[in-house]
Amino acid sequence: MLISRRNFLKTSLAVVPAATLMPQVFSRAVSAAAREQSSLGNRTLVIVQMAGGNDGLNTIVPANDDRYYALRPAVNVEPGDVLALDHEVGLNPVLTSFKTLWDEGVLAAVEGVGYPQPSYSHFQSMDIWQTADPGGRGFEGWAGRYLEGIAGDRTDGLQALAVDRRMPRSLLTHRVEVPIVEDVDAYQLQDNPQGTVSQAARTEALLRIYGGARDATPFSALLDNTVRAATASSKAIQVAHAAYASTVVYPDSRLGRSLRTIAEAVVANLGLRVGHVRIRGFDTHASQLPDHDALLRDTANSMLAFYRDLQAHGRDQDVVIMTWSEFGRRATENGSGGTDHGSAGPMFLAGTPVAGGLYGERPNLGDLIKNNLKFTTDFRSVYATAIESWLGAPSSAVLNGEFERLPLLKAGAVA
Repeated sequence: MLISRRNFLKTSLAVVPAATLMPQVFSRAVSAAAREQSSLGNRTLVIVQMAGGNDGLNTIVPANDDRYYALRPAVNVEPGDVLALDHEVGLNPVLTSFKTLWDEGVLAAVEGVGYPQPSYSHFQSMDIWQTADPGGRGFEGWAGRYLEGIAGDRTDGLQALAVDRRMPRSLLTHRVEVPIVEDVDAYQLQDNPQGTVSQAARTEALLRIYGGARDATPFSALLDNTVRAATASSKAIQVAHAAYASTVVYPDSRLGRSLRTIAEAVVANLGLRVGHVRIRGFDTHASQLPDHDALLRDTANSMLAFYRDLQAHGRDQDVVIMTWSEFGRRATENGSGGTDHGSAGPMFLAGTPVAGGLYGERPNLGDLIKNNLKFTTDFRSVYATAIESWLGAPSSAVLNGEFERLPLLKAGAVA
C-alpha cells in the first residue's frame, strides 16, 4: 500500500471516534480478572458472522413437527433427508461437516436465540448483536470492550484480527488497534516498482515522519501509534503466513481462506484473543433452497477444516468457534420460494473445549408472533458464557449487565 502523509492523515482522521474513552472502573475490572486468569494460556475466541439472517428452521430442522411442513409446504427439508440429532430435530443434510463435529462431541447448538422486541432491519439488528445493546445506545463493540479491558499498557501481541473488507462493529474499540486483513499478501507496505528504495527503508522513513510529529496536532500521537501498530501487525502476519504449513485443504471460498488466516495467527502464537470472519448471503428472500444449501455447506466445511488444522498443530484445545447471525427467518415461507426477515435462530459453538449437544429451548411453532418465532435464549447469555467461562473476564462489565451462563464448555475448560 503506497501511503502519503497527507492521504494517511486525511483518511485516518475520518475514522477517529468521537466518543469518550472507556470508564476506568470498567477497564480495571476486566484487566484485574484477566491477570487472575493468566494461567488460562493462549485462549482464542473465533467469531463467524453468518451475515444476512440465517434461516434457523432449515438449519436445525424440526423434521418430526407437522407444523413445520404446514408453514413451509415448499421451502422445507424432507424428513428423510435430515441428519438426526435427536428424535425431534436434525441438521440440514448439507451440514455433514457439522454432523462430524457433533458425533465427536465438539459441536453445541443453542436454539431460539434472540432478544426482546426484535428489529427486522439488517443494520439495526446487526448493531444490536455487535454492541450487545438492544437499546441502541452503544458505540463500542462488545468484543472491543473486552479487548480494552485486557489491554492495560500492553503494546505486544496481536490481540484481535478481523479478516474482512471492513471492521466489524463488534471489534470497535478506542484503545486497541485491531488489524483488518482482507488479503494477507496485500497487508503490507508495497515496494515502489519504479524506485530503488527498499521496503524496509520506506517503512523506517514513514515511522520517523509520524514519530517526529507526535506533538504537532492533537491527533499526531494517535496517528504515530496507529502507524506503528499497523507496521508491527503487518510484519507479524507476514511472518506467520510465510512460516505456516498445513496438510489440511480448506474450501476455496472467502470463508475458508479467512479461517486459514486466523489459523496462521493462532499457530504462530501471536497472542490472538479474538478473531472475526464473515460469510455473506443469508438474506434468502427468493430461491432459498439452493442458495441456503451452498452457504450452509461452505460454513460447515470451512469450520471443520479450521478445526482439523488446529488439531494437526496441537492447538485445538485453545480455540472456541462461535457463530452468529443478526436474525432468523419468518416461520412461514413467502411467495418467492424464500423466507423473510424473522426473529430467533440458532447459534453454534465448536471446538475441543465445547460440550457438544443441544441447548436452549426450542421455539414452539404453535405459538408464533406474526408468523415469527419467540426467542427463548438471550444472545447475551451466549456471549456471557464465551466471555466469562472461556476468556476469563467478568461478563457483566463487558455486557453492562448480568446474563445467565450456559453449560456450553466441558468442565475442565471452564475458566
